[in-house]
Amino acid sequence: MIGQFLLAFREGLEAALIVTIVLAYLERTGRKHLRNHVYHGTYLAILLSLTCGAIIWLAYGALIGPTKALFEGVAALLAVIVLTSMIYWMASKGRRFKAEIETRVETIATRRANLALVSFSFIIIFREGLETVLFLTPFLLFDTLGTFTGAFLGIMASVLLAYLVFIAGMRVNIRRFFYYTSLLLILLAGGLAGYSTHEILEYMREVGVNTGWLGEFAFNLDISADNPLHHKGLIGSVFAVMFGYTVSAEWARIIIHAVYLIIMLPSVFYVYSRKYGD
Repeated sequence: MIGQFLLAFREGLEAALIVTIVLAYLERTGRKHLRNHVYHGTYLAILLSLTCGAIIWLAYGALIGPTKALFEGVAALLAVIVLTSMIYWMASKGRRFKAEIETRVETIATRRANLALVSFSFIIIFREGLETVLFLTPFLLFDTLGTFTGAFLGIMASVLLAYLVFIAGMRVNIRRFFYYTSLLLILLAGGLAGYSTHEILEYMREVGVNTGWLGEFAFNLDISADNPLHHKGLIGSVFAVMFGYTVSAEWARIIIHAVYLIIMLPSVFYVYSRKYGD
């Protein structure tokens, strides 16, 4: 549930920050009457995001046999790709985040393009919502209750923090917050990359494809499924979500997981250091 909470909190915070920035700007510039257009676009984006999540869940439920493993592997891989691009985007845009949003809102409001304001709110919130759905899908497939609980708590916490920052005036270094959560998300994405590799290997084994030594198990901790330290147990599941922990892993899974971390951790550190000097 911790990993799901972090994902929902991070994505929810981005969406909540965007909405509160827009609302605060409209109020500060004497355009409070335009706030309903922002609400309409936001509500529509949330509804469509939930619909996409339901469609993915129903599609997975209709699958049988080896295709389920393939679906889980592809879903996890897509989540890694989108999550990685989101981390880099926030690293490069973080400092100008607020200014760019206000500039676009000012342009729309000056033209009195009410429909454009609805569309703007819809697009930016739907993007965050769709990303959240993609990120949470791999977890939803094997931990439905934990995913729903973590996602709900994460979104509620993100809305509260966004309110405190932009409405109540609480001082928080958002850029530094995104930096540290990016590092945590990289660890989580590395685990997802490994999990995706495992599921694809499982699919290939089930359809009779020989993966050679890459598909052989590098280790097996011999921990039973009812042990709390098993990757599906009470304690092990937390480490499984956050760090990709598993009681057994193929060579390909270990290699992909390690390569992702080796590339991503220094890269994100470099981007933040180059742009912000710390």
